[in-house]
Amino acid sequence: MPAEITTLLTFFGGTGDLAKRKLYPSTYNLFKKGFLQEHFAVIGTARQELTTEEFHEMVRESIADFVEDQANAEEFISHFYYIQQDITDSAAYADMLTLNNELDAKYGLKGNRIFYMSVAPRFFGTVAKYLKSEGLITENGEYNRLMIEKPFGTSFGTAEDLQNELSEAFDDAQIFRIDHYLGKEMVQNIAAVRFGNPLFDAAWNKDYIENVQVTLSEVLGVEERAGYYDTAGALRDMIQNHTMQIIGWLAMEKPASFKDTDIRAAKNAAFNSLKIYNREEVAENFVRGQYGESADGTQKKYLDEMDVPADSQNNTFVAGKLQFEMPRWEGVPFYIRSGKRLAAKSTRVDVVFKKGLNIFGGDVELANPVLTILIDPKGGIEFKINAKDVTSEFLTRVVNLNWTVSDEDKKLTPEPYERMIHDAMDGNGSNFADWNGVAIAWKFVDAIQEAWDATREQFPNYVSGSMGPVASDELLAKDGNEWVFKG
Repeated sequence: MPAEITTLLTFFGGTGDLAKRKLYPSTYNLFKKGFLQEHFAVIGTARQELTTEEFHEMVRESIADFVEDQANAEEFISHFYYIQQDITDSAAYADMLTLNNELDAKYGLKGNRIFYMSVAPRFFGTVAKYLKSEGLITENGEYNRLMIEKPFGTSFGTAEDLQNELSEAFDDAQIFRIDHYLGKEMVQNIAAVRFGNPLFDAAWNKDYIENVQVTLSEVLGVEERAGYYDTAGALRDMIQNHTMQIIGWLAMEKPASFKDTDIRAAKNAAFNSLKIYNREEVAENFVRGQYGESADGTQKKYLDEMDVPADSQNNTFVAGKLQFEMPRWEGVPFYIRSGKRLAAKSTRVDVVFKKGLNIFGGDVELANPVLTILIDPKGGIEFKINAKDVTSEFLTRVVNLNWTVSDEDKKLTPEPYERMIHDAMDGNGSNFADWNGVAIAWKFVDAIQEAWDATREQFPNYVSGSMGPVASDELLAKDGNEWVFKG
């Protein structure tokens, strides 16, 4: 049985879709596994008027697919409490404070509190301010922590404003900025593969690596999200957060230890060396796209999607080259791309190693060895290496050493939100974005967006069902490289 965690967990936005689909099932999985036992309580709060019984039924329905023992589930649900609350009204926090203190005494929670904000980002600062001013942050607890859903701002300026608001109530070490990609099993495998194998650990630098590629491709279009997506695009929706956080694990220095403080310090050494482009450099190193119709005409172009302005310049595809001005990565390009309506759904990392010296003669061709970490939709690791062909002549061929996550492994793998809630309870910030990394990512993305805002692009410029604009391939071809993943 694992060590029991003692905590009071409050979900702001407790009747929302995220809470019902992810947060309550994830918390229940922690209960089933024994991390939560007797000394815990959960508060859900929202504007909706609900009785305790109605709230319990909501939780019961949300965890139904995960229940193996109904009595066990009912014991779990008995630890749930609901408060109807207007989070913008300071007076509304009085009832929450009273309930917090009652639950602290009832379950022996020792003043340990986690506040999870699953609400619109414009309320983050308000909630944090009132948690502080109305006395909900305890002085006697081992910890008080704040978990925040993305997006963390919409630009560096707005992110900095939010950071300043939160800092009035919480230290940065208490703030857990969620990027659910960091909770994915195969993203966490980057560290295991890189640092757990001397072969890769020693070769993870400019001497052996030719380029690094990160792809986050989607087959779906904007669907029902046009209202939000047309203000964000792939650049803000996928590059600033998910892609940059994956890049952090790939580009970071080797940490002094695997403690969260050392991991963040190592990541920040890389983030702080990221070259921020000027307008001319953006044009040289980044490509934007917007999807058109599919070749067979069955999928419409972005500009014809519901609620999309007819003259929208929004990007639904981004590809670019990152450069880290640090000794480890001097001259090594990091290529990234993300887009909608592409040929295949895939989140993957491809590390392209150098060919090395060919001692076999002129008829023998060597390929670049490639290490691939498959993140979604299937997890796995592939390593393409040069080996001898079976012919009588001494020729070579590429063979693929691969491992795929088994169905049994999938059953045992914690869901990203389960892992992140558990890590926050443990105070482990390894898989959360810190302020420095968020700030650098926004500065980098803002420079690109500002350059794009100053010019107009001819859209659409790629066919739905392709792997994006031709310019994306040309970007790599200028360096003598090509995308490993063709879709």
